[in-house]
Amino acid sequence: MNHLPSNMMPEEGSPEWMNNGDNMWQLTAGSLVGLQSVPGLVILYGSIVKKKWALNSAFMALYAFAAVLVCWVGWCYQMSFGERFFPFLGRPNVALDQEFLLHKAFAGDFPNATMMYFQLVFAAITLILIAGALLGRMNFHAWMLFVPLWVTFSYTICAFSIWSTEGWLFKMGLVDYSGGFVIHLSSGVAGFIAACWVGPRTVKDRERFPPNNILLMLAGAGLLWMGWSGFNGGDPYASSIDASLAVLNTHVCTAMSLLTWLFLDILFFGKPSVIGATQGMITGLVCITPAAGVVQGWAAIIMGMMSGSIPWYTMMVLHKQIRLLKQVDDTMAVFHTHAVAGCLGGILAGFFADPNLCRLFYGVHDSVHCTGLAYGIFTGRPKAGFRQMGVQLLGIVFVILLNVTTTSIVCLVVKIIVPLRLHEDELQVGDDAIHGEVAYALWGDGEKLETVNETLNFENNHEWPTMELKTSSDAQVG
Repeated sequence: MNHLPSNMMPEEGSPEWMNNGDNMWQLTAGSLVGLQSVPGLVILYGSIVKKKWALNSAFMALYAFAAVLVCWVGWCYQMSFGERFFPFLGRPNVALDQEFLLHKAFAGDFPNATMMYFQLVFAAITLILIAGALLGRMNFHAWMLFVPLWVTFSYTICAFSIWSTEGWLFKMGLVDYSGGFVIHLSSGVAGFIAACWVGPRTVKDRERFPPNNILLMLAGAGLLWMGWSGFNGGDPYASSIDASLAVLNTHVCTAMSLLTWLFLDILFFGKPSVIGATQGMITGLVCITPAAGVVQGWAAIIMGMMSGSIPWYTMMVLHKQIRLLKQVDDTMAVFHTHAVAGCLGGILAGFFADPNLCRLFYGVHDSVHCTGLAYGIFTGRPKAGFRQMGVQLLGIVFVILLNVTTTSIVCLVVKIIVPLRLHEDELQVGDDAIHGEVAYALWGDGEKLETVNETLNFENNHEWPTMELKTSSDAQVG
């Protein structure tokens, strides 16, 4: 259990090796990322779905956060960042001993406890993003099994290979500043594959799936956006100039992506869609993540334009033309917003990576590693640039193959124990059938209430007013 002799325990609350400022920023950044999930995505999921699925969708996110936390401290942290067990995986081990937690982490001037907390919230949000593809039909008991199995057998392999100093892709020089591969590409692919195994929502839900509260959805989206300051700003493991650059690039790219998506919606559909703008925000956040602190500001703007247009095209055009995409019911379109945008960000990181900024982040002084193709060509070292692009593409292929395989195996194992999909009667009712509770004591999905008789006649009948429900003609179709 990583025991150290008792005489090696720190004698002071702030040992000489610890930087108090860095430790405080790392804990703050981790908390910002945690707020993206709880309450950020809990609110976003609970409000962007049909009313009858609000509670179930929010609770899938909340459960995933709690379940991943227990798995993380129990064995997953060591599998992701601990002693090498396989070329692609660390040795499973409990990470709760104080003689381990209070000593210096593998990177940064702060203790292992801080590093574990910071990495925990990254693992948790990955599972919550996968849930976005499964809303509105997955058996909750199946989800309860899926979460610990997937974080154990898929996330840990990806994290160790790309982020651990012993990982094979890390040693090759893969640029993934803050999780474009480990979190977003993984969750996008895993969500799509899991959705394929679980099956689609009911025909009625697929045809009409209006959000129950768009204003609340925007509140969740706002928490997601602002929380990304910790998501990308915390990955230098220091309150450094590189962290400052990463935070600024994150917001510049996101704003440009949102505006690009909004412009395309107006140009082709005539209306500025609020949900569309939110999707553009998410694709911008995802795209900049693997490159946040290793690209210049002008590159972040270009990345924002591309993340607001290419995923828009795959979602609005290609999705209607490619048979496989039409067949798989991806509720929150995580394939487009995370897999496509994550791939795009990984490729653009390999193209725009500034070797000087890479030296700040990675401490690499080798001119061959971490040189973007654009800089390689400009400085007369195209071989180094093409090599970096090759490593980025190899990382994309690895993450896709890993998640297609592991997610399929996990779904098959869960399917043996419990059904992946809810029963038809539960699909018709939603929250009340699954949890015995409902989110709102209101009337039907996307319907207007018309009072036919507002007079109460308690003296004669003691009845409530007679009400008539009719379908809203302006309800938004999901």
